[in-house]
Amino acid sequence: MSLSRTTRGLGLAAAAILTTAALTSCSTGNEAPEAGGSGDTTSDSCVIGMTQINQTAVFFTEMNAGATEAAEKLGCELNITNANNDSARQSSDIENFVTQGVDALIVVAIDVNGVKPAVTAAQAAGIPVIAIDAEVEGVDTFVGVDNEAAGAEAAAWAIEEGLIDGMSYGVVDAKSSFIQNQREDSFRTAIDAAGAKYTQSVNGDNVQEKAATAAQDLVTAQPDLDFIYTTGEPATVGAVAALSGGSTETTIIGWDLTAEVIAGIDSGLVRAVIQQDPRQEGVEAVTEIVAILGGDEPRGFIDVPITFVTSDNVDDFREIFN
Repeated sequence: MSLSRTTRGLGLAAAAILTTAALTSCSTGNEAPEAGGSGDTTSDSCVIGMTQINQTAVFFTEMNAGATEAAEKLGCELNITNANNDSARQSSDIENFVTQGVDALIVVAIDVNGVKPAVTAAQAAGIPVIAIDAEVEGVDTFVGVDNEAAGAEAAAWAIEEGLIDGMSYGVVDAKSSFIQNQREDSFRTAIDAAGAKYTQSVNGDNVQEKAATAAQDLVTAQPDLDFIYTTGEPATVGAVAALSGGSTETTIIGWDLTAEVIAGIDSGLVRAVIQQDPRQEGVEAVTEIVAILGGDEPRGFIDVPITFVTSDNVDDFREIFN
């Protein structure tokens, strides 16, 4: 897979409008999933349950918006629950969806191993399961990116830019996230071999406030870091918050844009961001479910391209994160 340095026609104006409308119709995640309780449309023939990691990160709310948009167009009822970073709660949400008899499931897994028994039980009940962002073994189709390959390609970019040889770095990650561990491991393997000097990783738990504290602890313990690698939106936003306004020369290479991260690119604090397309992931997942329910064979893997965002092309993303 290749990281494009140009945008892919994200439909910026439409995205800004659809996000507001869609997010107001999603579940708050504080209640048990109920058919029709948090869905975006009503249909007797297509009811989809979707379990989301959290509803604070823009990445996940954009994914919800894309899934909502597709469900509305295809005439399905979409019920979204918020696991709030709790793997056990996510498994319980899946079990509740099975009990309710939904037609299909979308799983954005916190822990791909922890959620597997609930996914297997759903499939045993004849319910198709689509995974987004993190691949769960045995699902009908996985929608997302090759996180391991993308981490390696981010390393290749950093090496090409001359940011690596002899440079010291730390990592703000989320230890509970399987895919963020993949992104970290492949990145570190490549840049360490190229001469970078690893110091330590700190755990932000995929929560922005915790990530900001972890990043601050990192730069306090390692004040002379050349750069920080962040493995997801909360980690990137947290690192920006920890470093903004200071006298540090430490920069950031990370994952996932927000308005704060774009400001970091503008200031030179953020050198590059690997940007996924969560809205399109949501669209692809619902579209695939409807195709499967209509009798099509599962596609197995749907690769949603990613973009390497720097100061050269960040303007193309401003309207999405206005």
